[in-house]
Amino acid sequence: MSDPVAVVTGASRGIGRRLAEDLAERGFDVVCVARSSRAQPAKLPGTVEDAAEAVEKRGRRALAAALDVRDEEAVAALAARVADEWGRCDLLVNNAAIAPPRPALEEPPRRWRLAVDVNLNAPFWFMYHFCPRMQGGRVINVSSVAAVMPTFGRASYSTTKRALEALTEALAHDLRGKVAVNALRIDVPVYSEGFEATLPPDWTHFEDAVVVSDAVLWLTLQPLAHTGRIESITGLRERGIVRPATPHRRG
Repeated sequence: MSDPVAVVTGASRGIGRRLAEDLAERGFDVVCVARSSRAQPAKLPGTVEDAAEAVEKRGRRALAAALDVRDEEAVAALAARVADEWGRCDLLVNNAAIAPPRPALEEPPRRWRLAVDVNLNAPFWFMYHFCPRMQGGRVINVSSVAAVMPTFGRASYSTTKRALEALTEALAHDLRGKVAVNALRIDVPVYSEGFEATLPPDWTHFEDAVVVSDAVLWLTLQPLAHTGRIESITGLRERGIVRPATPHRRG
């Protein structure tokens, strides 16, 4: 049998990049998905090719898929390509997200639509096109404590993350016995370049993204009956699954 295959969105930097590397360490071949590429770089550091090369350095196969997760046709084409070229998909991690930093009523309407498209519609497109091809696979939708914390101050992010958790539960019901669908609620401050660009420059209390990898890797080992759950970093840490707080060290 071929080795397990993981698809990770938002893989060019931050949590997604760390997940791609740690999944490779655990024996997964990884499809790295992100909009930032060497041909079309973003303002923030990191590209999808960088992530793919990091996977290959760990001895695994990698595919750098540069696409806009809002583009359903591109997602459908990627699902077909992975099935044709790699023959399987065992894990889908919907990690890509955007968190417009200002109050929603102070943002132009297009910023609201952008958050809905990236944070909610895109995970649905990936599940819609990948899940029918997954045999006993796992989906992990990356959520946030913002889903249950209105004071987070980013209404579009809070709203879409709460909706993502509802979508997780609904599709877990639809796919029971076939694909396990769970959400991972990040309820500790985890460093990412995106947050660094929009939050005050005090990172002393931010954790390394490896704590997210701990949770994701544990979820990949659970039976298919473990589905429709909203797991949190804190809850898994209390059960000894996620390591103690690990400070992020820049550079």
